[in-house]
Amino acid sequence: MCNLPVTWSGDAGCEMSQPAEISIRWAQAFAGLSLPSFFPNGTAAPLRLRSDNTIVDNPFEVQLAGLKEKLLLMASHAETAVNRSVKALIRRDDDLARKTKEDDNVIDELEKEIDDGALKLLALKPAPMELRMVTMAMKVSHDLERVGDEATTISRRSIELSREPALRQAANIPPIASIALQMLKDALDAFISRDAAKARRVIPRDDEVDARNKALQQELATYMTQNPGAITRCLNLMVISKSLERVADHATNVAEMVVYLCEGRDIRHSGKPKKS
Repeated sequence: MCNLPVTWSGDAGCEMSQPAEISIRWAQAFAGLSLPSFFPNGTAAPLRLRSDNTIVDNPFEVQLAGLKEKLLLMASHAETAVNRSVKALIRRDDDLARKTKEDDNVIDELEKEIDDGALKLLALKPAPMELRMVTMAMKVSHDLERVGDEATTISRRSIELSREPALRQAANIPPIASIALQMLKDALDAFISRDAAKARRVIPRDDEVDARNKALQQELATYMTQNPGAITRCLNLMVISKSLERVADHATNVAEMVVYLCEGRDIRHSGKPKKS
């Protein structure tokens, strides 16, 4: 049995906050955050500000700002879910793993709300730039929902692994998670700040995650042939590693969408071989 660290905050400094504590770095860059206001009858109404502190009063802008807010909340939930699932694995904490599985329902509901809001905005026939923003929001929400699903998969496998002695190969999981989470954080930051250059810097890092995942898969396959009693544990670690590799893929998808949003250029599948 190997001694795994009892805590993990991400080697790349991507410890995630609880979903309710939405990242300040996003809030500062995000146009359209809600502030308290009131209708004449005294009931609360959302008041939103643009990045230049002018009030958003156009109905389309108000709805678009609301869509962005839900996307921001969904991103926070998705990041937190992956971080929590890896902590559950390392700490062998079944309760934490189950919490991640429960939170996936919140992510699913947010995806549906974002899709519904986006369709209503599309019915208003937005201008080209706004149209691009709304369609990209729908695509980003889909990738975030898939990130939540991967976190659930990691948590489910973590529960199974906690019932047996830990394998030394499990120590290879946190470095993969750190890179994948940092990619996701940077891609989402680039989306919110509309920073195409930052988004482009995310994409090449997917290769490192692929290489680490491939190396771990090969190591576990060899270990299984030599230790048949560890086959189930090895397979669970293989699934977890693959899930993290997919998180990096979704981060790459978001980064590619940012480039399209900012530059109008579709750089998907641009010379990179397809993964098996």
